[in-house]
Amino acid sequence: MKVWINQREHELPDGATLADAVAAIAAQPPFAAAVNTQFVPRTQYAAHPLRDGDRIEIISPVTGG
Repeated sequence: MKVWINQREHELPDGATLADAVAAIAAQPPFAAAVNTQFVPRTQYAAHPLRDGDRIEIISPVTGG
């Protein structure tokens, strides 16, 4: 299936979860994730199924002053 991760198209296998999408881009903590603009708690990544066309945002915090 095709999904968008941080505005880039990725191909994931059918039945993929948000955890698979995080692994596909090798995201390093800390980060937060949202699917179709809905925040998903980290404890739910492996249980959150993805669908063809989903838009996933993986966002790292920015610090500074």
